[in-house]
Amino acid sequence: MSNQNPILVTGSHRSGTTWVGRMLASSPKTVYFHEPFNLYHDPGTCKARFENWFTYVCRENEHEYADGIRDTINFRYNLTGKLKAAKHRRHVIGKELKTYTRYKWYGLSGKRALLKDPIALFSAEWLSSRFKTRNVVLIRHPAAFAGSLKEKNWTHPFEHFLNQPLLIKHHLHPFEKKIREFANEEKDIIDQAALLWNLIHYMILKFKEKHPDWIYLRHEDLSRDPVNQFRELFESLNLPFSQSAADTINSHSFTPSTPDTQGTQDELKRDSLANIQAWKTRLTPPEIDRLYSKVHEISKAFYTDDTWL
Repeated sequence: MSNQNPILVTGSHRSGTTWVGRMLASSPKTVYFHEPFNLYHDPGTCKARFENWFTYVCRENEHEYADGIRDTINFRYNLTGKLKAAKHRRHVIGKELKTYTRYKWYGLSGKRALLKDPIALFSAEWLSSRFKTRNVVLIRHPAAFAGSLKEKNWTHPFEHFLNQPLLIKHHLHPFEKKIREFANEEKDIIDQAALLWNLIHYMILKFKEKHPDWIYLRHEDLSRDPVNQFRELFESLNLPFSQSAADTINSHSFTPSTPDTQGTQDELKRDSLANIQAWKTRLTPPEIDRLYSKVHEISKAFYTDDTWL
């Protein structure tokens, strides 16, 4: 792989994709893009528009998205779109012109686009084929995933999967009946987390079988030994691993965030070891048992039963 290939950090949301993306962005060789597939992404950094969470892009529908993603990867800042969104307010124009110029410099300086985007998971194969992305796929224990969603009270609109017949046809048809059930009737957040985890990791299993050259990382393995795990990741992606990168990783792996850091870059700071077991205080024993029964057929490919204790 070329040292210039763009990088995609994807996988399960709540699996550390932002942590991994930001640590990779400590390399001066990369430029970080936050979730271009997000329905509410910055129109300056990506002119493609998405109507569904977890939009699935493939050859059959790429004409709707390819130009926008290509511009993002090639640092073509969508100045017109950004000014339109800002309603051409005069005080914004100077700032946006500076951003446009900075992106032009990124393109000339040989930097690599780094797309941090769990929402792009179902399009990861297309991104790899179309734009030669180096794909890093994050995986997280089902109980940790569910515990995080419960803490955030994040529900999911399952009709967004049904809105994408190509996604159902190509990949999620074994789950179509269950998805329709969840789309038509609001379910408990643990049940939602179980189905969502299964859909995401069913897809990851398909990727692992078809694309063994991609990089697959469990959140727990990164959390236990961040510096060495990140060193290996940097090397796999042909990024230099400097002392500065090691210091950044240390400071964001063993220092919990505080209420004062919420909403800032320091919010990424965490006690990574404690984070592994946080689900045990977030979920009740009956919730853990129910979750296990719903995800075990897929989760056993990633986690042994002793990780549920």
